[in-house]
Amino acid sequence: MIYIIDFGGQTAQLIERRIKDAGIPTKFFPPEDALAEIEKQKPAGIILSGGPSSVYDKSAPTIDPKIFDLNIPILGICYGFQITAKLLGGSVVSGKKEYGPAKISITNKESLMAENLLDKSTVWMSHGDEIIKLPKGFEIIGNTENVPFAYVENSKQKIYGALFHPEVEHTEEGQKVLENFIRICELEGEKNEINTDQIIEDIKTIAGGDYVIGAISGGVDSTVAGTLTARAIGDHFIPVYVENGLMRDGTENHVLQIFKKFKIKPIIVHCEEEMLTRLRKIEDPEKKRKIIGNFYIEIFDREVEKLKENKNIKFLLQGTIYSDVIESKGTKHAAKIKSHHNVGGLPKDMKLKLLEPLRHFYKDEVRTIGRSLGLPEEFVEKQVFPGPGYAVRLRGEITRDRLSKIKIADNIVLEELQKAGLLKNIYMSFPIMTGASSVAVKGDGRFFGEVIALRIVESKDVMTATWSRLPYDVLQRISSRIVNEVPEISRVVYDISTKPPATMEWE
Repeated sequence: MIYIIDFGGQTAQLIERRIKDAGIPTKFFPPEDALAEIEKQKPAGIILSGGPSSVYDKSAPTIDPKIFDLNIPILGICYGFQITAKLLGGSVVSGKKEYGPAKISITNKESLMAENLLDKSTVWMSHGDEIIKLPKGFEIIGNTENVPFAYVENSKQKIYGALFHPEVEHTEEGQKVLENFIRICELEGEKNEINTDQIIEDIKTIAGGDYVIGAISGGVDSTVAGTLTARAIGDHFIPVYVENGLMRDGTENHVLQIFKKFKIKPIIVHCEEEMLTRLRKIEDPEKKRKIIGNFYIEIFDREVEKLKENKNIKFLLQGTIYSDVIESKGTKHAAKIKSHHNVGGLPKDMKLKLLEPLRHFYKDEVRTIGRSLGLPEEFVEKQVFPGPGYAVRLRGEITRDRLSKIKIADNIVLEELQKAGLLKNIYMSFPIMTGASSVAVKGDGRFFGEVIALRIVESKDVMTATWSRLPYDVLQRISSRIVNEVPEISRVVYDISTKPPATMEWE
C-alpha cells in the first residue's frame, strides 16, 4: 500500500487515481496525522501531495520530519517536494513561477526514477515557490529551462522530489514516473476496473424502497447518474429537468430521449422568468452560483410536495463528480476555487438527502461508466456544459438581451466546429460575454460594442486542460459570423490560457 499525505492540492486525489490505475491500494491522510498512521501500519511507500500554501507561511501545513528516517520510499510532488527540501535543510523562496506546460530534460538517466523516460518531454507545472538549494545528499534527475531542481533524488535514502505534477494527464511521462516510484516501493498490481454493477447495487441499498427525485441537465454526468439510478430502482426514480433559460437550445428534447428507453418520462419545470428575476442585477460569480443552487433545491422541494401523497421521496440525485468537489474545497488544506452550484452552492437546511453515485469519479471515468451502461456514444461524448449554464459565461449582469446574444454565438461556435470535423476532439467550447467593450467600424461608422472571448479546450479529467490549436480559417469563420450575426458585438478574442493557472470557465 502507498500512503498519500494530502496538503490540499487540487490534484491530490488524482495521485490516488493514478496509483490505483496501476493496481496499488492507497490511503489518504492529512499531514498532521501522517507520522502516527505511518508508524501504525508501515506502508510500502509515501507520496506527499501538492498544496496551495507556501512553505515559508506561518500557517503552512507541515509533517513530522521523523518520516524521513523510517526507511520508506518517499516522493514529494510540488509543495510536497518543497516541504521535503525545507525540512531536510534545503532552501525554498518565492522565486521563479511556472504555471502550465514546461519542457523537462532528464540529465541523470541512471536514476531509477528516470527509467523508461524520454530525454525531453512536457510536464505540467503549478508553483509559485522555488527551491534554490537542495538538501545534503540530493542530486538532480532533470531540469526545466527556468528551474534547475525540477526533478531530484536522494537515492541512498530513497527520497525523491518532482516540482511538476506527474499525476495530471498533460504531463506526458507522468504515469511512468509514478510507476517508477511504485517499482522502487517493490510493489506490483493489476489494473483496477470500474465495477458498474456494484455502483447500481449501492444505489439500491441506499435508496431502499424510497423514491429518488433526480436533477437531470442533459449533460454527461447527470445522464450517467440518472441511467445508473433508473437501472437500480426503475420507476422509483423521478427525473426532473429544470428549464431555467440558462441552458443550451435543444436540451429539453435531449433529456426526453435519454429516458425514453426506460419508459420514464421526466418532469419538465419551466421557470425562466423566476430565474432571471432572482439573478437580476447580480454580478458576483459566487452569488450567481449560490442563487442558482438554492433555487434548484426550492424547485425540487416543490416537486416533492406535489408528489408526496403517493410517493415517499427521500433522496435528491445529483451528477456531482470529483472535480466539482475538489474545486469547491474538498479537503481540509485545499483552497476553494469556486462554489459549484451542486456542492458549495447548496443550502444547509435541505429536506432531501443527497444521492451522488459519481462523487468519487473523474470525467473520463464517468464516460467509461456510461459506455459500460450501453449509452449511445453521442450521449457519452456530449460536450460538457456547466450546471449554472450561461450564467457563468455572462460576465456581469444577466439580462434577457445578453442571454439571447450568447445563445446565438454559442450555436455559431458549435456549428463551425461541427462543419470542420473538430468537435469530437474538443472537450469544451463556448463564447463568453466579457463585459468589456471596444471600438469597431461597421458601415463606415464608429461602433462601440461588447467583446466576446472564445474558450475552446482539450482535456480528459477536467483537472488540467490545454487550449485547442484550431486552424486559423476556422477561427476566422467563427469570428466573422459572430461579429456579423450577433447584435452589438465589436470583436472576438481567443483565450489561449492553460489550466492551471486558468480554470475552465471564466467565472
